[in-house]
Amino acid sequence: MRRAAKVDANQSSIVKALRAMGACVILTAQLKNAFDILVIFDGRYFLMEIKDGTKPKSAHKLTEGEEKCRACVERAKGLYHVVKSLDEAIEIIQA
Repeated sequence: MRRAAKVDANQSSIVKALRAMGACVILTAQLKNAFDILVIFDGRYFLMEIKDGTKPKSAHKLTEGEEKCRACVERAKGLYHVVKSLDEAIEIIQA
């Protein structure tokens, strides 16, 4: 049986705030070796991996699976965002 995916402490507040702004947020943390959330805002799609910005920088490192996902997305000319705070997530979707 697969172990449940670990969710960073700040994920729920980021998801709640993005949804309050009118974004569609789909939780994808249960998918193995993927990103944490898919955000759809103003007709655009954003793949976001959430890391807890209050933890040491070493804790922000992507897992091997997350790195492979990011590489796959970037090979297809997609954008894979790593966010450590709500401010970073808002900046990305409003750019």
